Amino acid sequence: MSPTPQQRREARHQLGTGSGTPAARRGPSGGRKKPITVEAIIGAAFGIVETEGYEALTMRRLATALETGPSSLYAHVVNKEDLDELLIGRLCAKIDLPEPEPDRWRQQIISICTQLRDQYLRYPGISRAAFAAAPSNLDTLRVSEGMFAVLLAGGIDPQSAAWAIDSLSLYISAYSLEVSLAKERLNRSGDNWVVSRDELLRRFAALPATFPHTKRYAAELTAGTIHDRFDFSVGLLIDGLPGAR
Repeated sequence: MSPTPQQRREARHQLGTGSGTPAARRGPSGGRKKPITVEAIIGAAFGIVETEGYEALTMRRLATALETGPSSLYAHVVNKEDLDELLIGRLCAKIDLPEPEPDRWRQQIISICTQLRDQYLRYPGISRAAFAAAPSNLDTLRVSEGMFAVLLAGGIDPQSAAWAIDSLSLYISAYSLEVSLAKERLNRSGDNWVVSRDELLRRFAALPATFPHTKRYAAELTAGTIHDRFDFSVGLLIDGLPGAR
């Protein structure tokens, strides 16, 4: 008897991401279609997110992309949350984790954070799937384990290191989601929610006298690229850790 999706999910948490048991299919014309597997589901899901955004990813949309019905997908994944876990795990599996070096721990933890950010930004809005996800998938745990090792090597006490991982992960997910939303709105015709720096400076300059600091420091408030702000925020979180070398 083939394992159930629940059993496959449990196996992934013990042994890493599995591909599932392929099921050969034939189309209405008799032509052979690609079999439905966990790998095929993941690949199609990433394709949808990359071209249409994370909000477009539903089990029904995914089934259409794979030329099957939603019930066929549930033979391989438990539900949408299970799919989300697989997607985030797959992105985490691509992160290069360094051998911890006490003298370079700060650069190493920044590198991990930057890699994770860049993986999320490849697929618009996908970091939303990381929010409130239980850290049980081995691919995801691999990244937090690597971050833990680097922080401990830097002299951070275990409790502070544990909470730092949580804070950094939350910030990376939120940052990536905001960037994706801003880009999405920029692409919408007639949507002026996202404005240029010049426009912001003009608006700040036109503010009434009840906003003296915003008017005076408008240049500072609008300075830097989005990644400059990312580097600054990650640096703040790291430098504020007690016991850091």
